[in-house]
Amino acid sequence: MSTKHAKAAEKFLQDGKMAAWYNETLWMVRVKRDKMSKEVPEWEELRNKACELKLYSNSHLEELLIEFEKNATANGAIVHWAKDADEYCAIVYDILNEHNVHHFIKSKSMLAEECGLNPFLMERGIDVVESDLGERILQLMHEAPSHIVMPAIHIKREQVGELFEKEMGTEKGNFDPAYLTHAARKNLRHLFLNAEAAMTGANFAVASTGDIVVCTNEGNADMGTSYPKLNIAAFGIEKIVPDLESLGVFTRLLARSATGQPVTTYTSQYRRPREGGEYHIIIVDNGRSEILSKTDHIKTLNCIRCGACMNTCPVYRRSGGYSYTYFIPGPIGINLGMAHDPEKYYDNLSACSLCISCSDVCPVKVDLAEQIYKWRQDLDGLGKASAGKKIMSGGMKFLMDRPALFNAALWVAPVVNGLPRFMKYNDFDAWGKGRELPTFAKESFNEMWKKNEVQGKEDSNE
Repeated sequence: MSTKHAKAAEKFLQDGKMAAWYNETLWMVRVKRDKMSKEVPEWEELRNKACELKLYSNSHLEELLIEFEKNATANGAIVHWAKDADEYCAIVYDILNEHNVHHFIKSKSMLAEECGLNPFLMERGIDVVESDLGERILQLMHEAPSHIVMPAIHIKREQVGELFEKEMGTEKGNFDPAYLTHAARKNLRHLFLNAEAAMTGANFAVASTGDIVVCTNEGNADMGTSYPKLNIAAFGIEKIVPDLESLGVFTRLLARSATGQPVTTYTSQYRRPREGGEYHIIIVDNGRSEILSKTDHIKTLNCIRCGACMNTCPVYRRSGGYSYTYFIPGPIGINLGMAHDPEKYYDNLSACSLCISCSDVCPVKVDLAEQIYKWRQDLDGLGKASAGKKIMSGGMKFLMDRPALFNAALWVAPVVNGLPRFMKYNDFDAWGKGRELPTFAKESFNEMWKKNEVQGKEDSNE
């Protein structure tokens, strides 16, 4: 198996203070999630309902998406279909080019990130501005998101202060969050006012009404769509929900799972174009329908991108988002990467301890850890299984199948306790890089059992 993730994680951990802060910050969000979930008596009932709704929606995609298109068109929207990333990017560019747009503002969209929309448009002369604060920080830093909900969670305020000093002329050495937020707001305001078109992603798309639902805490999506008369929204086909009643189930789960708050500050529903304007909606597949053919992995499409699996994952919290090779990190990213291109993203499978915490916190009951385990069983068939681990497993099987040899190995094991350190901890012992071997007991459990059994018989004969 590839060691890409292990090497990237090792690099991340070189800054011990940063690594500890990252771990603590993400765990704090997990704790908030737990507190919020316990305040809703029907929490598990909601999770079950959400899972059922998602499985229903994803098994009725054709009829729900056609219903959505019919209602959205009746509302005055112009609906487009994109089979892949290339078509999606081309549709967005054609709309903007047709309207001679040069200044384009957009709110956070992992679909746009997935399809490489920003570089595609910039290469063609369109100035793209991210309006989400975290995304804006990363855009100015020329970095990708490290988390799907909190994209710049790995950036500390001192770094933001230095960035804004360079990009916005803020006070030197002023890292106060309130001050930096006001500076970003001031910087973005004229970009909002001068944008010729705006774009949002979608947290949900409601089939029965043709609504696009966008959940934010900053109001940037609403701000962006309030000024330009040309607006675009895009969503992956798995974002479809049957009706407004179903939507209520998901909105009760989303923010509580994502950031530990009862609801996002803004939950906006977009239905019609502005008066005298145009509203375009792009429905994107980009490999999602193929997941339906993978029986063991269909639940991957349940995901509502809350990030709860990342906040709880002991590997993600201790290795950072950039240690993963797929653009979405953490447990859900491991599964999505494998569903998208297993030969390219198989290395991420090693970034899981199978603790199953991700499956336990998922609001829509995606069996994340169980799926990772199943993907691992396919590695040998892909020719990607670790040769070293195969040899080790074969050796363990050989040993376990031979009780006499196994007991002899137990008898010899305590010798390791007295070996020089360099013999126990070296390049052949990856485990020993961050852990101490346990002290082998002088007496094995088998020996203790036999001794006690003999002693017990002697005692009973007295």
